[in-house]
Amino acid sequence: MSDYTSGSGNHTHRAPRAEFYVYFALIFLVAIPFALVAWVVQIAVNRALPVHGPLARAWREAGTITPNIFRP
Repeated sequence: MSDYTSGSGNHTHRAPRAEFYVYFALIFLVAIPFALVAWVVQIAVNRALPVHGPLARAWREAGTITPNIFRP
């Protein structure tokens, strides 16, 4: 008898669909104001410019959150 619960590694990687990009864009747009506020606070606390700006921070957040929506 075969054991199908072991995960045979036959998982195929699919290209992101249009729905993924729509969610990514929406999350990115929502994350921009929060990233801007966090960036300004970080400047005020550290008195130095962070390496990454607010758009890079928002992009990273959207890139982290969006795949979690489509995870089975």
